[in-house]
Amino acid sequence: MYITIDETDSRALYQQIVDEIKALIVRGELEEGSSLPPVRQVAADLGVNLNTIAFAYRQLQKAGLIKVRHGAGAVVTARVVTQDNAEQLHPKLIAALTDLILSGLTRAEVIAEVNNALNTLSPDKSR
Repeated sequence: MYITIDETDSRALYQQIVDEIKALIVRGELEEGSSLPPVRQVAADLGVNLNTIAFAYRQLQKAGLIKVRHGAGAVVTARVVTQDNAEQLHPKLIAALTDLILSGLTRAEVIAEVNNALNTLSPDKSR
């Protein structure tokens, strides 16, 4: 598992880690049943506090993306999107699109950015 953090990013470190792991799952680089490295190892590799990694793992577990077993590590679980999850994601999508528009991008540029992001996450357009 290869993740990076950016100290100049405005997102909290734990959120960067959560987002990176989510992207690995979406791209299929972390498949269902894959084990995540131990919290201590990730903390040492990234040079961040152990609690930051533990919090990120808890957030991923809360989202239903991993299962954490004390002493046995964390494992990627099946991704399940329910109608409730989709409804909760809509405001986040609107906020992201709003930020793109406020940054001065035209509608066509926003669509291009969204398409580029989708292609980065899922090159297979049938997904």
